[in-house]
Amino acid sequence: MVNGPLTPLATTIKPAEIIPLVPSTPAGLEPPKGLRQIYKEKGPKAFAQAVRKHKGLLLMDTTFRDAHQSLLATRVRTHDLLNISPFVAHNLNGLYSLENWGGATFDVAMRFLHECPWERLESMRKQIPNIPFQMLLRGANAVGYTSYPDNVVYKFCDLAVQAGMDVFRVFDSLNYLPNIILGMEAVGKAGGIVEAAISYTGDVSDPNRKKYDLKYYIDLADQLVKAGTHVLAIKDMAGLLKPRAATLLISALRERHPDIPIHIHTHDTAGAGIASMLACANAGADVVDVAVDSMSGITSQPSMGALVACLQGSELDTGLDLRRVSEYSAYWEQARTLYGPFECAVAMKSGNADVYENEIPGGQYTNLQFQAFSLGLGDKFEEVKKAYVQANKLLGDIIKVTPSSKVVGDLAQFMVQNNLSPEQLLEKAEELSFPKSVVEFMQGYIGEPYQGYPELLRQNVLKSLKPISGRPGESLKPFDFDQLNEQLIERFPRASQYDVMSAALYPQVTEEFMDFRHTYGPVDKLDTRIFFVGPRVADEFEVSIEKGKTLHIKTLAVADGINKNGEREVFFELNGQLRSMFIRDKTAVKEMRIHPKAEKGKKGSVGAPMPGTVIDIRVKEGDKVEKGAPMVVLSAMKMEMVVQAPMSGTIKKLHITKDMKLEGDDLVFEQIVLKKLFVDSDYISTYQVVPGYFQNVFR
Repeated sequence: MVNGPLTPLATTIKPAEIIPLVPSTPAGLEPPKGLRQIYKEKGPKAFAQAVRKHKGLLLMDTTFRDAHQSLLATRVRTHDLLNISPFVAHNLNGLYSLENWGGATFDVAMRFLHECPWERLESMRKQIPNIPFQMLLRGANAVGYTSYPDNVVYKFCDLAVQAGMDVFRVFDSLNYLPNIILGMEAVGKAGGIVEAAISYTGDVSDPNRKKYDLKYYIDLADQLVKAGTHVLAIKDMAGLLKPRAATLLISALRERHPDIPIHIHTHDTAGAGIASMLACANAGADVVDVAVDSMSGITSQPSMGALVACLQGSELDTGLDLRRVSEYSAYWEQARTLYGPFECAVAMKSGNADVYENEIPGGQYTNLQFQAFSLGLGDKFEEVKKAYVQANKLLGDIIKVTPSSKVVGDLAQFMVQNNLSPEQLLEKAEELSFPKSVVEFMQGYIGEPYQGYPELLRQNVLKSLKPISGRPGESLKPFDFDQLNEQLIERFPRASQYDVMSAALYPQVTEEFMDFRHTYGPVDKLDTRIFFVGPRVADEFEVSIEKGKTLHIKTLAVADGINKNGEREVFFELNGQLRSMFIRDKTAVKEMRIHPKAEKGKKGSVGAPMPGTVIDIRVKEGDKVEKGAPMVVLSAMKMEMVVQAPMSGTIKKLHITKDMKLEGDDLVFEQIVLKKLFVDSDYISTYQVVPGYFQNVFR
């Protein structure tokens, strides 16, 4: 009410003033059994056999994860997921699985929604005991954007199974087999169901697209089956799998591996999703991904209701009741209006077949849009999409899915931000400070791309940094969880094993989340509109803290004036009792600060390559640094940029502090060149004749 939203709103649209109507479920009745019972009673292999023998097409519902990641920038809150969970348990028990975790949901929950992802998973498990839960695991990257020590991945999978996870879709952003197999082994050891996934790009039906042809995918599938996967998945993260290509690919896989369940994931960005999934089903796929109708289409998955209706009465009938699907859709049609500020549809009103050209993954599309807005490129998103194609070619035409898609997206926005064509980027590469994700990719920290790196660009990006070879996790020391646990307990006495795991994956994000929770309490209990934009004067609302403990709050007034400490008094009723609090008004007390700009053309005057927040300073004034040394790290909407020394020299002055917000070209530091003195033979001869003169000159 005083300082505005604590979670940045990406657009000017406000959440709707609505409380979504939750369809009724039978009181006191256990939900009917589902496939999870087979897994829990007989194990992963029996689960896979049951899926393969099942008559009809099975569906995975992505509404709880990928659908809102693709349409609403991953901002859907646990509060709204739990409201509909009992209905799902009672009416959609015939699902193969419910995808509700992993991907970007893990860090976004803490970073923007101020809630614990582990508590989300446990809460949903209590509400939905019968349907298998599924998550997206980035192989050796776990749920992060880089590689971790192997023991981190193993411990993460173990804790995820304990918290209620069942099926792990294990993939690698570059289809780098060693990274996938590490994830498979970690899931298997934890007792989870292994669904190894091949990330799809290109077009196997186009003879001119030769890099990623049918043989490439068949060979990968052979290796994943040999490694012991329970289910084989094709992950079409951008919606590039056309119906004809689907028939070719799935028919070949089915013939090659008749006993392995095949699961297909796609996005409906071009509008051809239903046609492609029907082609997959007819070619022998056992499971396809859908989202409930009101959360489907565009960058999300194809419509659940449409696919159920298309297959009714056929041999592939899904067995789901279309009336119940419609009730489920009606809830999300209302709930979605609460997330208006994050709508993909603000910029993308319909499907767009240009995805076949730019190949932007559906789950990245909205986040890329909001990154563009935060970087001041909101009106240049078409340029960003074109630059995405160019950036992909510069990087060697790589598989694009998190975290490799982030590398391409960051480079594309870097090119637009700095007005660089591909030719200019290559020409100036040696003197540019590239985004951190691009540098780490070129170093080899997320694995090796198929057919290698573009070596000349790699050398210029890395400068003095040394590349690594092989699987990145192999060269990392085991993570010390005991030490981290002691550090967290010292600051947050109630820290759990889940908090320790989160901090191992996302140290800064977790620390900020725990600080926030310590200060403000469980804000995940607030209604969504109240959480995003706060209450208005005279609003009345309830907050259920726990069973039997509900707070009734009525806001009364906000004082016009501020006190000497820059605070406003807010008056409200809490359970009928008049209360007030003093809240520091950040706008009123903010000091005017005019930050100097870097001088263009002046050597040693280094500006911020993008707007962002200073999250790390790795040098101090007076330090001598080599060209290319990492100096400062900036962050904006999950995109990190390392500002490197453009030349060897001494740091004359730092113009920034940690957590300072900068605009593009704001002066970061000034550097003095370390001059080298070159003396030729003529000077040496002269020095021998008049040594005193030259000593004075050199001095």
